Amino acid sequence: MESKKNILTYEGLTRYEDELQDLKVRRRKEVAQKIKEARELGDLSENAEYDAAKDEQRDIEARIEELEKILKNAEVVVEDEVDSNKINVGCKVKLLDVEFNEEIEYKIVGSSEADSLAGKISNESPVGKALIGAKKGSTVKVETDLGVIKYKVLAIEGSNK
Repeated sequence: MESKKNILTYEGLTRYEDELQDLKVRRRKEVAQKIKEARELGDLSENAEYDAAKDEQRDIEARIEELEKILKNAEVVVEDEVDSNKINVGCKVKLLDVEFNEEIEYKIVGSSEADSLAGKISNESPVGKALIGAKKGSTVKVETDLGVIKYKVLAIEGSNK
């Protein structure tokens, strides 16, 4: 069974690689030291510091495994080559919410990078799917649980701008 490709921007790739490096080099050593110090305190059956350090170690190893899986299946979008005439992963878009006459800006990213609070939406989200391929000046309809939302595409730019 082939794993699903994780579409990443260069920024996302770099962030994940840096986090993985930090976890492997710095955090593993810190936790190993905590475990060593907790062992030196004696009886492990009632040692809260030891239990906490082992939990932290398990969390770090799980995150390392998750990051390695993401990076192994990563497909990086070369943002310099993104066609800024139509919306694609790696683009920044300025939209007009037709109903509320409100301007919104999003960056279209792969699902593992999505962060709606930072204005990064997944190409697999309902809005992201609807926007992919749209051109400046076009109106896009998005089916949501609350009904249809219309967005007018005001501007498209590559993220390197």
